[in-house]
Parts: sequence; structure tokens; C-alpha cells
Amino acid sequence: METTRNTPLERVRNFGVIAHIDAGKTTVSERILFYTGVSHKIGEVHEGDTVMDWMDQERERGITITSAATTAFWTPSYMSVEDRKNDKNKYRFNIIDTPGHIDFTIEVKRSLRVLDGAVVVFDGVAGVEPQSETNWRYADEGNVPRMCFINKLDRTGGNFEKSYATILDRLTKNAVRMQIPIGEEDKHEGVIDLLKMKAYHFEGDKGKDIVEIEIPENFKAAAAKYHGELVEKIVAEDEKAMGEYLDGKEIGIDELKKILRKAVITNKIVPVYCGSALKNKAVQLMLDGVVDYLPSPLDIPAPTGIDPNTDETISRRVADDEKFSALAFKLQSDPYVGQLTFFRVYSGTVEAGSYVYNATTGKKERVGRVLRMHANDREEVKTVYAGEIAAMVGLKETRTGNTLCDENFPIILESIVIPESVVSMRIEPKTKADQERMGMALKRLSDEDPTFRIKGDEETMETIISGMGELHLEILVERMKREFNVDANVGKPQVAYRETITKSAEAEGKYIKQSGGRGQYGHCVLTVKPIEPLIEGKKLAKNVTREDHFEFINNIKGGVIPNEFIPAVEKGVREALNRGIISGFPMVDISVDLTFGSSHDVDSSEMAFKMAGSMAFQDAAKRASPVLLEPIMKVEVVTPEKFMGDVTGNLSSKRAQIEGMEDRGQAKVVRAKVPLSEMFGYVTSLRSMTEGRASFTMELAEYAIVPKNIETTIVESRK
Repeated sequence: METTRNTPLERVRNFGVIAHIDAGKTTVSERILFYTGVSHKIGEVHEGDTVMDWMDQERERGITITSAATTAFWTPSYMSVEDRKNDKNKYRFNIIDTPGHIDFTIEVKRSLRVLDGAVVVFDGVAGVEPQSETNWRYADEGNVPRMCFINKLDRTGGNFEKSYATILDRLTKNAVRMQIPIGEEDKHEGVIDLLKMKAYHFEGDKGKDIVEIEIPENFKAAAAKYHGELVEKIVAEDEKAMGEYLDGKEIGIDELKKILRKAVITNKIVPVYCGSALKNKAVQLMLDGVVDYLPSPLDIPAPTGIDPNTDETISRRVADDEKFSALAFKLQSDPYVGQLTFFRVYSGTVEAGSYVYNATTGKKERVGRVLRMHANDREEVKTVYAGEIAAMVGLKETRTGNTLCDENFPIILESIVIPESVVSMRIEPKTKADQERMGMALKRLSDEDPTFRIKGDEETMETIISGMGELHLEILVERMKREFNVDANVGKPQVAYRETITKSAEAEGKYIKQSGGRGQYGHCVLTVKPIEPLIEGKKLAKNVTREDHFEFINNIKGGVIPNEFIPAVEKGVREALNRGIISGFPMVDISVDLTFGSSHDVDSSEMAFKMAGSMAFQDAAKRASPVLLEPIMKVEVVTPEKFMGDVTGNLSSKRAQIEGMEDRGQAKVVRAKVPLSEMFGYVTSLRSMTEGRASFTMELAEYAIVPKNIETTIVESRK
């Protein structure tokens, strides 16, 4: 059991492996574990024996569903044999392998929130794909430094230059080649390092032995050209080096690496590596790149947060002797130890058996055990230090995005933004015994996955579950059966529609009831209008409560409604929002202004004002031209050219807006925006249309107004 910090902070690298589905993330992660000595055999996705994809469903389907965290140690391969044996030269990697499927996008979001860097893996045949763009956008939002690894160059159609061009075109102009491949497809033999101007082959057991050779004659011209481009790009980031370079002086490799490291950490340059993880080529050199260029916890800006007592912005130093602060970013049910809470320590240290304060909920919790995770294996540790990632056992009240800290020095760190769920389905237990277990199973699963939401339908008394897609819900229902032994019947997937208004309107709500004794009296006047998006940094007035989709403004003058009843009006409005006007779907993007009202000294009560608020809102919303909104998906279909006409014709029949077509290798790519309601079961019809040779991906693009004729059908079906 570890009792002291055995790796200094500057030698720690927290990074994630992110990519589009099927680009080879898990294969890259498995090679990392093998070369760093964590596993003594390489697990393969196609054989179902990977370390990182440890869930049964992941192994059966060959996809990553949940992000797996692991710790490994690496000594750069360019060091001498003697130096590599010395433990002082080891770097600690805390690695998270994330899913690529859009339905599990929360896993990428929350992982990037706590990581310092990312390795973005691309398929060398397809280049940039839709989920690569989404993940890149998440990394941009979090300002996460990253490097690229163009994988699968051994595959038929593998083309480094084409894939590199898609990165420049679709993701960033700051990408620069660090390597080029020696040969592609079945001739892929190794890589050329453009900084050192050396070539490398990978030999011995699983490519463990890195053999440095001279650059082959037929690659010398290309290597010299790209070496020049790389050096120019690096020296452009440093005035002194630029001056020397223009004076014709040779700049040393160590100096270039130093400038490049700084530029990568500030997101000014994105280095691009290449190879083939499946054929064990060049993964070790990519790990050297992680050491050389990705940040340690000391290189990133100091974490900042809000002091819950004063609402002021405060920061923490990344150091073991600073006050403790950490972010819980993931919950996971473990059959052996119970609920695990994964957390990243930003400052200070935490010990097993101690108490931590949850600044988000205001509650204290006792830390039972602290575990360092190796996918689903675990190693118990006594203390976790600043800049590290681990899991706690024993926290009951902590959820994803909560801040854990020292009670005497509270801080709330920036939380994790949870995406909207777009698909719902009804679920009911098969037997009485299942009914008792189902509630617990659903709660556990929704604690683990914040994009999985549960609500009861008050009218039909049914349970409705919502998630990010059909596959997401299918896997969660399957997990209920396997992990919690709950059998359930599920309805057909339904679209999560929303409602909103398109103009302003005013209405009055009066709730007056007189019976023997004390009566009820509530009266308010509301103005509703469509909301404007909240501009970042914009300060809200004191009388406004604001969330993403709802704003409540209290404009009561002269105390015509006593202050204690105003929250009751807001509560009534919120309840009416959830019930909708057109067809019972939740209403979004609405601003409600409470302008006038009256009260009665004896008969006024919270309940009366809640009813008045609800009545006034419903009346105003009906006059404000309400409309139904539906999720519109960004769809990308990859198909052989001969089926192109069938695919586009079929998409057009689904109310699709076709936005573009392009070539990708031998295939054609169609990009379109399609309503989600038209996409259920699309995978089956696409396969039958294209002899099973086409594939598609989709993700939420926006919510848009439903055409009137379709709205009528939806309203009728809801009756």
C-alpha cells in the first residue's frame, strides 16, 4: 500500500484516449498497457479479452460503453538502457479510455473535464468522422491540450496524408506532422521521426523492440520537406528562436522540444503521430510524445471555483500542502465493493478513513477505502495526492460533478454540463419481485449515468426512462437484467419532444375559494415571452432566477404580493411548464415576468398563489402561439457509390435536409440533418438497401419547430 508520493507532480500525465467509434481507441489503450507493463498479454477487441472493455456487453458488442480508468508507468524509449532501469526516470500515466459511440457522449464530456490532455485517435482510412468532431469540440470547450494519432495505416485504403488533410480542414489549422509512415496498407513497415530525422522499425515480441535506422532513400525528399515545415511551425512560437532561424543558425532538438511543449500546452500546436496499434507499430513513440508534450498538473492553469459562503471566485494551488479540493466525475456500481465514486484531486491530499465535505450539497461524508483503478481491477491506497485520479468507496450522497473539499475552506469547482436526453421509452416490471428491485436498479443506473433520466407519468402511472439514443436505453435495460436481476417489459422508443412559445402574451390567474371558515385567495398577473440565450459573463438582475431553459423575473412593486408568496407563484409556473400546453411535453426557453397581483390578509396562502401562478401561465402560454419542438439529428451515412441514389432518396423521404456529399476512399459520404422521429429502425432499412455495406452515425444537432401536419398527428396519437 502506497504511503508516500512516489512520483513528483511534474512527472504525472493525466490523459484520455478519445475518438470516433471504431477508430481503434481501445486497441491503442491495450497496447499502452502492454508496453507499460500493466498487462503481460495484449487483449484484442475482436477476441473479447480486453482489459479496458471489461463489461460483458462491451466484449460482446466490441464497443466501449463506459470509460475505464487505469494507472501505468512509462520511461521514454529514447533514454539509454541504464536510465530506463532507474525508477526516478519513470512517468506516471493516469489514463481514461472513453467510448466513441454518440449515445455515451457523457463519458467523454466528464472525462475531459478532469483530464489535463488527450490523445485523439483517427482511423487512417476514414480520417475525421462525426464523433471525432464532437469530441474535439468538447476538448475545445475545456481548453484541453491534445495530440493526434492516425491509426490503422496497415488497412486497405490507409492514407496518412488524406487523414491529415481532414484534420487541417475540419478540426484545426494548428496540426503539424511529427512523423510520416514508411509505406501504407500492407507495405506499412514503420515511421519516420521528422524532428530527429530518423526512421524506426518495431521488431521482436509484439513490436517491443524499437530499431532506429536511417531514412530509406525513397522517403528522404518528403522527410526533408516536412522537417522544414515542422521546424518553421515551432520557431514561429518563439521570437528568439525565430531570429536565430532566420539568421541561418541551427536550433538544437532540445530547444525545439521545449518550445513545442509550451505551444502544445497553450493549444497553439497539435502534434500528429501515426502508426498501427493492431500491428504494434509506433505506439511507444506516441507515449514518448505524451511525456514530451502533454502537460503535467503543474502546467495547466490553477483550478478556480466559487466560495459558497461569499460567491467570490477563488483558486487553489496544485500542491500536496494546499487545502484539499477534488471533483467527483463518475459513479460506478461494483459487485464486490459497492458504489465507487471516481474523483480527481486538484489540490491537497485525501486519506482513507477521513471525512470530506461535499460543497455542492453541503453535507459531510466519510471516505471508507480509497482505490487506484486498473480498469475493473483495483489496488488499495492509503492517500491520494494532488493531480491524481482514484476512486472512493463509502460516499452515499455524492453525484457526478459534485465538489469534495475541506469543510473549513469550501470551494465549488466548475461542474460538468449534462447533455439533453432525446429518446424515451416506457418500462414496467414483469413480476411483483421485479417491481421492488426495479426502483433500486433505475436509481443506481441514473446515479451512474446523468444522461439517463427517470420520471413517472402521473396520468398513466407508468415509468418513463429517457436517454441519448436507442442503443443507450437498450444497454441500460440489459444491465438491469444482468447486474440487478430485474426483468422488465419496455415500450417502443419515443422521441423526447419539447414545447415552446413564439411570441409574448399576458394573462391573469385568480384562485378564490370560499367555504365555511378560512378561504383561499391568490391573484397574479404574468407576462410570458420567448427567452434569449444567456450570454456568458452577462450579470443577471437581483430579481431574476435563471436556468438554461427558464427565467423567472419578479417585478412586483409596492408589496402587492407579499414576498413570502412569490416563490409559490414560481413553483406553480414550473409545474405548469412540465405539463406543457399542446400535448403535455415539457416547455422550454420561456421567460416569465411576474408584474402584478393582489393578496388577502387572511385568506392568502402558498397553495392559493401556486394555483394562481399555474393558471396564469397556462392561459398566457396558450395565447403566445405555442409550438412543438423536435430533436433534429446530424446524420452521416457512408455507402458504396452504387447505392448513393437509394440512400439519398430514402433520406429525402424522411424530411432530411441533405447538407453535403463527399468521397472517402472508395465510398461516398452523405451528410444530412434528419428529425429523430424518422430515424428509428434506420439501421435495418439502410442495411437491406445497401446489401449490408453502408453504415451511419448520428448525434443531436438542435431542436426545431415541428411542421403543422406532423404536429397534428403527434397530438392525436397522445390523446
